[in-house]
Amino acid sequence: MTGFLERFWRTGVIFLIVAGLLFLALGGYLNPMVRLASTPWIAAQRWLMTRYLAFYELVSSPQEMAALRQQVAALEEENARLRSQVIELQQELSRAQTTSALLDFARSRPGDRFVGASVIGRDPSPFLQYVFIDKGSDDGLRRGMPVVTAEGLVGRIDAVIANGARVQLITDPGAAVNVKIASSEVEAILSGSLTGELTLEMLPQEATLKVGDVVLTSGLGGNYPENILVGQIAALRQQETTLFQTAVVQPAVDFRTLRTVLVITNFAPVNLSPLQPSAP
Repeated sequence: MTGFLERFWRTGVIFLIVAGLLFLALGGYLNPMVRLASTPWIAAQRWLMTRYLAFYELVSSPQEMAALRQQVAALEEENARLRSQVIELQQELSRAQTTSALLDFARSRPGDRFVGASVIGRDPSPFLQYVFIDKGSDDGLRRGMPVVTAEGLVGRIDAVIANGARVQLITDPGAAVNVKIASSEVEAILSGSLTGELTLEMLPQEATLKVGDVVLTSGLGGNYPENILVGQIAALRQQETTLFQTAVVQPAVDFRTLRTVLVITNFAPVNLSPLQPSAP
């Protein structure tokens, strides 16, 4: 009986202690003691977590860096491939536009026959203005045939082999083209120069000209067909003491970017030099 009472009182005391602790905890009276007791544990857990993360980064960082390098290399390769495709598409578009312009030019002159050719080289001499094309006598090309683009006059065939030809540009010092001013039908001689500048010579002093006047081939002299665009007057040089005035011409063709040309194959140049009187 005594043992039973002792166990009963012991259980009751324990119950009261637990109930009191629960009451104190729910009432917030034990919070300072809980914080004081838990602070070392929280600090220890924080320290362990920091060391764990540092160790994890140390172990996994090389692998992540290698993966990032692979991703960067793949992106750079893809970027280079896309840039190459863009350049190819731009080149194809430029070629298509050039071809379309040449076809339009050919349609505008239904009486002429043309052979298309690509520029494959330039004369290295600083004193000559020649280009080389990839069509020759096997394609029906002959010396003296005019060469044009959709923009205007380029020059004429100067020499021919079976699969290639040399073209003398109108900017060459030895080139001379009979031309006319479209607005007034005034005739002149277009001459090249060592610098590539085009000059109108033998212009009558009384001719009324202005900057911007269009210059066309006149068809005289037997070297070029009529009414092919040459360029525009860029500057006038007039002196009262001379018989003729001169003018600088801006060519319609950009010879620096010349890539594709048309050769007029049904034009037969006429050599008039035997008919010209010789000097006494």
